[in-house]
Amino acid sequence: MIAKRKVELWCWIFLFPTLALFVMFQGWPIVASLFYATRDWSGLTSDSSYVGLQNFINVAKDPYFWNAYKNSFVFMLGVVPLHLFVPLILAVILNRPRLKGASIYRTLIFLPVVTTTSIVGIIMVFIWGSDGAVNDALVKIGLLDAPINWLGDAKWSMFTVILISVWKNLGINMIYWLAGLQGIPKDLYEAAEVDGARGTKLFFHITVPLLVPIGAVILLLNVVNSLKVFDLIKTMTNGGPFFATDVVSTYIYRYAFSSEMGLPQLGYASAAGIFFAITISVLAIIQSVLNKRIKGRGK
Repeated sequence: MIAKRKVELWCWIFLFPTLALFVMFQGWPIVASLFYATRDWSGLTSDSSYVGLQNFINVAKDPYFWNAYKNSFVFMLGVVPLHLFVPLILAVILNRPRLKGASIYRTLIFLPVVTTTSIVGIIMVFIWGSDGAVNDALVKIGLLDAPINWLGDAKWSMFTVILISVWKNLGINMIYWLAGLQGIPKDLYEAAEVDGARGTKLFFHITVPLLVPIGAVILLLNVVNSLKVFDLIKTMTNGGPFFATDVVSTYIYRYAFSSEMGLPQLGYASAAGIFFAITISVLAIIQSVLNKRIKGRGK
């Protein structure tokens, strides 16, 4: 009994730094946001006034917030399917034991993941600009008659940001799928081959069903992360042109820390953040319930 308590004590000792950091950088900001959301405060002065739910009412009435809200889901619906299926295809190809140089290919695909997103965004502004490398290449090979303003045209800006996001996060999702593929027992494939199964039959009848649980986790991670996108859009388009790529994160930043809308409105921005956090939480809960049901059926 004493030995068990000592083990538990040491577990808590090792957990304490993580818990302390969580409280300081996650827990306290959440509580503070709930408090600030009920106040009219710029964040620059020491005085503030209580306004109750007025900030939430103002957010709900703002058409620019709903535009950003819609764009967040457009971005999510654009990137999540590609984040799931493209890395899966790459993982299946790179998981082949006879493929030479597989580790090199994995490293090259994973490199963008470890590159700072804001740096990627800044570099992509030059590459995808009107006189950038992308337009130059497409014009030279005859796919375009004239350069396209990929980031300055409302028709193309969201498409461009989605494309860059998929490229940036391709590696991490590929690693997730590789982990799932390498966890499938080889005996199952050997037994199926003895029964005459080959190629696509192996993939759809063994690989896909066994990847469903980890696929559900990957789906959850990508949905939540895509709805929180900020740095890529901030550096590439700043929410433009004409708010075509404005998402909730850039909307909140504009009111909380920027002078674009005049004096910052930290209380209003906190209300917008809580409003959207509730949406993400509801989606996460729904997906968690679905994940449990999928795992339950698998058992």
